[in-house]
Amino acid sequence: MRMANEDIADAFDEIANLLEIDNANPFRVRAYRNAARTVRGLGKDLKVLLQEGRELTTLPGIGRDLAAKIVEMLDSGHMAALDELHKKLPASLEDLLRIPGLGPKRVQALYHKLGINGVPQLQRAARAGHLDELPGFGPKLRRQILDAVAARRDVEVRWLRAQAAVYADELVAHLQAMPGVKEVAVAGSYRRGKETVGDLDILVTAGKPGPVMQGFVAYPDVKQVVSSGSTRASVILDNGLQVDVRVVQQQSLGAAMHYFTGSKSHNIQIRRLGQKRGLKINEYGVFKGERRVAGKTEKQVFRAVGLPWIPPELREGDMEIDTARRGALPRLIERDELKGDLHLHTSATDGRASLEEMVEEAQRRGLRYVAVTDHSRRLTVAHGLDAKRLARQIDKIDRINQATRGITVLKGIEVDILEDGTLDLPESVLARLDIVVGAVHSHFKLPPKKQTERILRAMDHRSFSMLAHPSGRLIGAREAYRVDMERIVRHAAERGCFLELNGQPQRLDLSDVYCRMAREQGVLISVNSDAHSTAGFDNLEHGVVQARRGWLTREDVLNTRAVNTVKRLLRRTMA
Repeated sequence: MRMANEDIADAFDEIANLLEIDNANPFRVRAYRNAARTVRGLGKDLKVLLQEGRELTTLPGIGRDLAAKIVEMLDSGHMAALDELHKKLPASLEDLLRIPGLGPKRVQALYHKLGINGVPQLQRAARAGHLDELPGFGPKLRRQILDAVAARRDVEVRWLRAQAAVYADELVAHLQAMPGVKEVAVAGSYRRGKETVGDLDILVTAGKPGPVMQGFVAYPDVKQVVSSGSTRASVILDNGLQVDVRVVQQQSLGAAMHYFTGSKSHNIQIRRLGQKRGLKINEYGVFKGERRVAGKTEKQVFRAVGLPWIPPELREGDMEIDTARRGALPRLIERDELKGDLHLHTSATDGRASLEEMVEEAQRRGLRYVAVTDHSRRLTVAHGLDAKRLARQIDKIDRINQATRGITVLKGIEVDILEDGTLDLPESVLARLDIVVGAVHSHFKLPPKKQTERILRAMDHRSFSMLAHPSGRLIGAREAYRVDMERIVRHAAERGCFLELNGQPQRLDLSDVYCRMAREQGVLISVNSDAHSTAGFDNLEHGVVQARRGWLTREDVLNTRAVNTVKRLLRRTMA
């Protein structure tokens, strides 16, 4: 079984969770959590690092013991330390950790004080009121747990698109290396840029389909072959991800790409347009009676029904077809149009790389400017900056700008928005900065009116520039806080400040819906990485995909502009 960095990081996180439930030494727990963060933040596969002769102990937070565990998992697909914990603690405890609101500490209390080791027991105890006996558990949390358990029934297992991308890229490379293969492409919701995917749909053109099918089901990571035919096979990978591969004729590739990309609603509307013209449209092509008239390319399919090509990210059956018919489709933003990144962190707070290393990596990736926005003091878990430490960082950035050519470093902060809407640092400090990124990191459960007014009050601060990850969601882990986003977008337009599209894969916040709302209100959005390591700049790619789903063009995005223009716009928000 091939181990990706994400698999090893997941194993370290799982060990940390189980150790915490087992009342292990907190320093030991923290060591595993730090190791997981390091592994996730690497820009290169661990196996490649070893092949290049890199000592894993040179990585931050990776000592000899943890390095040996990484090698063990790369070689065998297992980690003995994790296997021992699985023997010691019920496997069903991990199901409890997936319930929103239940972290390791609360699961520890449930297990040790009430003997709860699984979801059914949790549900029964919550209904009986037994959870109220535990400190930190009350009626509100009990209702939240019961709602979460009910919501889990029959829920499809989905993967963050960024996680699935690792396996998609490797599968594509595996298939492309096969003799006779001409083209390989990933379709489905993955191609539409959905935040999460249920499976992967891959299309292949090849001279002979048989060898492709044989090579696919023999892929080293395949755990189970669900079905295998002459032109189609479906498998489950070791990590649980389902992958379907279809071999199609070259003359049908465009039609197949359109059909299997979807969405269902979009495809139905296209087929109806075809029917009005006497055409039949399916995965094999576009037909007039028995005669194939189009289908080799997607452009042919769209042209057959009188439309221009529609980008996959827009194919949700919403308004893209009417917009295309009017010739009004936007030219969506591209990754290479981003000139800067206005949200990143360094090792001064919770980042994994120094200021110099982050700037160097940004320049290597072609960025012309970055804003260093480490956390403010209230976020103690991130070792946030107080006024004195921020002042020292400001002076350091000035020195870097004097010594560096080709990239500009903006002075910034990700400042906590406190419960009453005030900011975590005084105006005398914030006024020295080029950009102030406000963020909600606490009190997520405020009533909608109070949460909205809290954010509006922060946006009215004279130094406020941008609202970070505006809805506060963590996909699959934390719901967005209840807030009147329409009012916030409207206020940003009135105030002249900006909204962030945070490209961190578990955030992708703003959602596509709110991106469109901001675009309609004329609010500029900044597509940012929120990078906490040099590898974190990859998040810009994910952010751009989300921006495209939100119909954003380069004109709608703040950081497609030159640095002097950006600085002028930022100064205007602080006027």
